[in-house]
Amino acid sequence: MSHLFPSLPDPAGLGDVFRQYPTTVPPLLEYHDRLLRGDSPLSVAERELIAAYVSALNACQFCHGAHLLYARAFGISAEALDAMVTDLDAAPLEARQKPLLAYVAKLTREPASLRREDAEAVYAAGWSERALYDAIQVCALFNFMNRIVEGTGVSAYPLDLEKASEADLAARRNRSYADFGRELGILPPEGA
Repeated sequence: MSHLFPSLPDPAGLGDVFRQYPTTVPPLLEYHDRLLRGDSPLSVAERELIAAYVSALNACQFCHGAHLLYARAFGISAEALDAMVTDLDAAPLEARQKPLLAYVAKLTREPASLRREDAEAVYAAGWSERALYDAIQVCALFNFMNRIVEGTGVSAYPLDLEKASEADLAARRNRSYADFGRELGILPPEGA
């Protein structure tokens, strides 16, 4: 699919896009770190779960694959991740997570149809306005990222999800989005 941008290698990865067009990448990676790893009423696992779910709803294989791994690294079961896409109500997730995921699904698929009842279901499940706002931000970020990935022709995530080792998962728990930028040479080395 990288034929969309002939200057990118085939297959292209997100790092290739970021290296080609680095101007806006530093604040984008900072936003990822603040939103997905910073203070929130949502756990890191729940934020990664939302990222993976929104990406699955958008059929963005790259982001879905990447954030499935992150969600698994932070303790979400592979069974829950698979089931939530086909039948959220039957998925083996905490009951309180389902209204939050239903909200971001509606925000992704038909945002103009959101109503007070959708937010009330989230609050009734025990979530605060801050938690809902953070979920909305994660949803918005991944709708945005899915468009960048699909619009530039980035291919599927390169690591086979079924073969991800515990070492692969542990590496993700300890890696920031800024680390990704440093690996690409877009951000300066830590402490520089």
